[in-house]
Amino acid sequence: MAGATQSKTPGRKQIVQVTAERLRERIYKLEPDQQIGSLPDIARDLGVGIVTVQQAARILEHEGVLEVRRGPGGGYYGRRPDMADLERVLSAFMRSEPASWREVLDITSLLFNRLCAAAARCDDAGFRDTLRAVAVKISSCEDSSLIGPLESELQEVLFRMVERPLFELLTRVALGASSPSPADNAMAEPFGLDRWKDGRRRIIDAILRQDPELAHFEANRLNRQHLVETYGLENY
Repeated sequence: MAGATQSKTPGRKQIVQVTAERLRERIYKLEPDQQIGSLPDIARDLGVGIVTVQQAARILEHEGVLEVRRGPGGGYYGRRPDMADLERVLSAFMRSEPASWREVLDITSLLFNRLCAAAARCDDAGFRDTLRAVAVKISSCEDSSLIGPLESELQEVLFRMVERPLFELLTRVALGASSPSPADNAMAEPFGLDRWKDGRRRIIDAILRQDPELAHFEANRLNRQHLVETYGLENY
C-alpha cells in the first residue's frame, strides 16, 4: 500500500515539467514581450518553490519562449521562438538520437519535391537571376567538398523564393544538425559530384521554366528516389 501511494506522488522532474507547461500557457495568452510576473509572484501563484520556477524557466529559455531580465524592471517576459531557437532545440534532440538524421532526411527529401514545385511558381526576377547564378556555380564545381556549401546555397535561394518556414527549419536541421554527422555527407556520398551536378542542373532548369509539375518530377527522380535507394529511407 505504501508503495502504491509513493508511485502516485509526482517526482521532482514531473513537478518542474508541469510548472513549465503552466508558465508556457501564461506566455501564449499574452502578447510577446509582456511581463508574466516576478520570480516570487510566479512561485506564489503556482504554489511551488522558487527553485522549481527557476528550473522551469531554464527549460522555457532554451525553447526561446521566455526571457529573464534582471535589475530594475526585471522579471520574466514572454517571447516567441525564432528560427534559430527551433533549430537549436531540434539539433539538440538529434544529438541525443543518433539515428534521427535519417528520419529527417527522409522527411526533407519529400519536402524538397514540394519546395522545388513551389519555387517554379515564383516570378520574382531577382530571385530567378540569383538561382541562375547558383546554377553556374554548380556547373563549374570540380571539388566534391563544395557539394555541401553549394547545396546549402541552393536551398537558401529556394527558401527565399517560396517563404516556407517549416520547410526551411527541417531542411536546415537535416543538413547541419551536428558536426561531424552522417547528414553532413548526405549529398556527397550517395550522388558523387557529376551525378549531383547533373541532377541539380535539371531541377533548376525545370524551376526556371516555371513548370511546377516538371520541377516536382525531377526533384523526386533525381533526389528523393536516389536517397531512398541508397539509405533505405522507405523503411522509416
